[in-house]
Amino acid sequence: MLAAAIPFPDIGTELFAIDIGTFHFALRWYALAYIVGIVIGMWICVLSANRAAFWPISGPPLTSKQVEDLATWIILGVIIGGRLGFVILYQPEYYLQNPLEIFMVWQGGMSFHGGFIGVIIAGTVFSTRQRAPLLGTADLLALATPPGLLLGRLANFTNNELWGRPTDVWWGVIFPGQAAQACPGVTGLCARHPSQLYQALLEGLLLGGLLLILAWRRGWLKWPGAVTGTFLAGYGLSRAFVEFFRQPDMQFVSEGNPIGHALHFGTGGLTMGQTLSLPMIFAGLMLIWWVFRKKNRDRGQKEPETA
Repeated sequence: MLAAAIPFPDIGTELFAIDIGTFHFALRWYALAYIVGIVIGMWICVLSANRAAFWPISGPPLTSKQVEDLATWIILGVIIGGRLGFVILYQPEYYLQNPLEIFMVWQGGMSFHGGFIGVIIAGTVFSTRQRAPLLGTADLLALATPPGLLLGRLANFTNNELWGRPTDVWWGVIFPGQAAQACPGVTGLCARHPSQLYQALLEGLLLGGLLLILAWRRGWLKWPGAVTGTFLAGYGLSRAFVEFFRQPDMQFVSEGNPIGHALHFGTGGLTMGQTLSLPMIFAGLMLIWWVFRKKNRDRGQKEPETA
């Protein structure tokens, strides 16, 4: 029996809507999260690029004007990569049967890992065209990403999507809707982990704060790649951890696989989110190791020899 739970704050999916004849325009919380997240992220980039003391002797990787130009590339990378990532990784069979719906991004369906790959491609092409240092540019983008993650996960919560597994903890949330309330073995109301808020806290607030401290207080921007490696490892660890509380993707759930493992080994396995996060964790840790190994090697070469 459910002892305590928090009712879902149903504020709707739209901030406001305008109907003109048959035309319906609505500003959705999810779209607003993307817009505000990008604005805050680019502000952090400009602020960082304008502080020469944060960077190596060679200076910031981009000027303020280049950061503004980069924003357009990143928006395209997020939208195209995020949408294609969702289509390919999560519902390929459905979209093969309904290819025109691939372009209907307003219906929802975005993948962080797909958007991340899109940003990598966009950032790499932009850096190459501008002849800007790739790792320094990546560090700027790493600083800019957590605000969007924070707001995006909050929008997931208000949209009543990507909720967690059933739970009896007191902070469990009673999400509305037949799908959210379809909890096997539960009689009456079903509370679920607010896993969107877990991700907002870990991926957005804590990881974002850590990156700013390392970049602005500890001088990690002087070692290109260190901030990027921390972001990769931090996001991967956060996402992999929250997957233990997040409702698995239904296309992977079956009677013999109630946990929703996408990758199986022995009696256990990994969800799709964990499977995609492991390479990020490994790449992030390896990048941090390489950066500080190079730093120590360079420092050793500069030290004068003693008799």
